[in-house]
Amino acid sequence: MRFLLQASIPTPVANEHMKAGTFAGRIQSIMEDIRPEAAYFTEIDGVRTGLFIVDLPDASHMPAIAEPLFIGFNASVSWHPVMLVEDLMAAGPAIEAAAKKYG
Repeated sequence: MRFLLQASIPTPVANEHMKAGTFAGRIQSIMEDIRPEAAYFTEIDGVRTGLFIVDLPDASHMPAIAEPLFIGFNASVSWHPVMLVEDLMAAGPAIEAAAKKYG
């Protein structure tokens, strides 16, 4: 199942890594470990944030993805299930059934 993983790094932690010259290397190491399908970096609410698309076979793989971010950056992590357009099209009959039953 695909997820959009949002990882926000507290500013003091990020700043310490920036000053020590370890920020980029740590990000690179984590990226090699979690192997996202896509990765984007931005700020959300003024905090350095990474957005990663990861495809997991089941929920037991979530700690292997999140722990490097928790431990390596004291990051706040949130998971958002996402679909490809093909997934959305396959869900069409269930959406239509719900609309008929509850709409």
